Amino acid sequence: MKLLKKSLFSVLPTVFLLVVAMSCNENFEEPTVSLDGYKVEEGFNLEVVASEPFLEAPVQIDFDSQGRIWAVEMNGFMRQLDGVGENAPTGTIKILEDRDKDGATDHVKVFLDSLVMPRAISLVYGGVLYSEPPNLWFVEVDEDDKPVNRVLVDSLYALEGNPEYQPNGLHLNVDNWIYNAGSHFRYQRKNGEWIKEPTTYRGQWGITHDNSGRLYYNNNSTQLLGDYILPNRLVRNEFLIPNKGVNQKLTSDQRVYPLHAARVNRGYVDGVLNSDSLLLEVTAACAPFIYRGGTFPEGYDENAFVCIPEINAIKRNILDFNGDSVEAHQAWEGKEFLASTDEGFRPVYLTSGPDGSMYVVDMHRGVIQHQAFLSPYLKKRAMEAQLDTIINSGRILKVSNQSQENKPFPKLDEMGANELVQLLSSPNGYLRDQAQHRLVYKKLTGALPSLLELANEDENPIAQIHALNTLNGLEQGLDANMLIKVAENSSPEVVAHAIVLLEGFIGNSDIDKVKSLFLKLFNKNDRGIDLYLASTIGVWANGNSETFTPILQELKTRYPLNQVIQEALVSGMGNLNEQNREELALSEKDSLLVQNLEKNFERKTANKKNPIYVRNGSGQDSRTKGAKLYRQICAACHQADGTGAEGLAPPLVDSEHVLPSEKLGLIILHGLRGPIEVNGTLYDMNHAMPGLNSNETLSDKDISALVSYVTNAFSKYPKGLSDKKVKELRDVAPKEGGGFTIEELDETIKTMK
Repeated sequence: MKLLKKSLFSVLPTVFLLVVAMSCNENFEEPTVSLDGYKVEEGFNLEVVASEPFLEAPVQIDFDSQGRIWAVEMNGFMRQLDGVGENAPTGTIKILEDRDKDGATDHVKVFLDSLVMPRAISLVYGGVLYSEPPNLWFVEVDEDDKPVNRVLVDSLYALEGNPEYQPNGLHLNVDNWIYNAGSHFRYQRKNGEWIKEPTTYRGQWGITHDNSGRLYYNNNSTQLLGDYILPNRLVRNEFLIPNKGVNQKLTSDQRVYPLHAARVNRGYVDGVLNSDSLLLEVTAACAPFIYRGGTFPEGYDENAFVCIPEINAIKRNILDFNGDSVEAHQAWEGKEFLASTDEGFRPVYLTSGPDGSMYVVDMHRGVIQHQAFLSPYLKKRAMEAQLDTIINSGRILKVSNQSQENKPFPKLDEMGANELVQLLSSPNGYLRDQAQHRLVYKKLTGALPSLLELANEDENPIAQIHALNTLNGLEQGLDANMLIKVAENSSPEVVAHAIVLLEGFIGNSDIDKVKSLFLKLFNKNDRGIDLYLASTIGVWANGNSETFTPILQELKTRYPLNQVIQEALVSGMGNLNEQNREELALSEKDSLLVQNLEKNFERKTANKKNPIYVRNGSGQDSRTKGAKLYRQICAACHQADGTGAEGLAPPLVDSEHVLPSEKLGLIILHGLRGPIEVNGTLYDMNHAMPGLNSNETLSDKDISALVSYVTNAFSKYPKGLSDKKVKELRDVAPKEGGGFTIEELDETIKTMK
């Protein structure tokens, strides 16, 4: 292992002045950062390409055609343990430059500032697409790197809620759509107009794709989730909610291998830490990344890397593709691909660059657990270790193969159409994606002959996939005969795309040729191909039942217990009429397909659509809502940190009266009077805490959210209280006005058990 080390740079109080000076003067003095305590896998280099004072709390980056890094700073996140200041307009989008070409940032430009908690960026369509919840914006860039012509893409991109659960990613996929984690919408721009479509709800923070275009994501306790099939193939039937094929746990192995005893949010819970206080399984996994850079050693292509920021590490998984499923397993037991003892190292995003390296966005914030979910345990541990003081930093690291040759970044925007087509065969997935995107949005139709030729070169399946989707994006060059030919002669991954695209020509196809193709493909007995046949056959059978229903029946019979393929059949059969449904049910009434069809028909009759077709945006989680209510109503007396105020209110932290949640609910609703003992200390405030039962502006859901937050923030064992239960407790009033006494309250709780 070769580790590139740099001496520690101390952040000065005059950070802003330094940034301004370094931005304006033609000097090339880069800050240096120590990588002592960082351990990367043998055969790789690790180096810092950007750091403070140029950067603070970055959460996502992208590269422009000059190779410059554009970074989103979410520096309002958890600057204080109580989360105060979160809504201040302090976020920025910066352009990081390496003018002396030594591999480290030496100049910075602020492209946009005064943003509130921005969290995602994508350089697409010649401009900048960025999220600043609740809005999704697109802005063009002039020749001086200034924003011009800002357009609101979506005002419901994200509803109010916890930043850990709001949409993010803005990930451009092979199918020309932009996908998000924490969202059920995808976006695309055509002829200057933005299009928004429902898609499967995926993940929490971060999203990525493989060479074929399948999507991968995760949540905090599951390091890797993914789809077995290309996007939207299982949700075209609006009444189907697929249980298989999408949102699948790709590995049950959630083990982590930290270098040190890092502080974690629920470390007090049995089984979270081992006897050495080392975390056992992931608790804050995020930002999965499928490596497609083409420069890592053999065996690394399409590996899944996952950020594990709670232990300051990055994990490596190896993917296994099985046609109708994808599985993953950790590359090693006992170690991570990259790990550190630096508790400020918080990897939150991974991406490839134009050079094929892997870039690591290190938020470098001491506390990254949002205050709505922050436990008293972690608050205390964070303050002891002074993690709450790590707030003015941010870094971007580069991981590269030691034997990798340094090549100049190709200037994509200066390339002609045929040069971009040649890049579709590059081993670097970043360059392939960017070349395809430019061919599409610039409408470079002069590339059609080269694209058609590449689409038929079955010796390079990955290039074929890009060529086919480029032609689809250009809306020229594809036709049924061409797609049939490609499907007959190509690998299963390419056949999948040909089958998907062929649906666009149902009205202009020779039905007999399509039937012949489907029979040839069926006879190959390939599960991957059959999955896509299953997803399309119902679409072709609608209006051509006699031609295609026999193939549908054969697929049903070949895979009687394969839930993915059976759901794919139902997804494609969304428009089949009642007669078709009855015909299918006659042969095998107890088959899995017929059972799924019956459930689907019941939902259709009741008009119960898949929620992705009904909901406008993501909702606000209860604890975040409760945190806001707590600050508005309770913090003035009990303090933001729940420690109480002398002579005014007792502490809530570890109070025996916070649980059970019904007890807390009664206190909030009806108030409390008289002395109260908390953790052995008697508090007699000579006044009563007023109840909120008569406050008509607070709903049952509001009280429920407040209970959820308080039990989470100030006790070891969070416990919710349903809004239905809140409604019941409104009628459980104290005997006298002015609130319960603690004795009366305890007696009331006993009678409720």
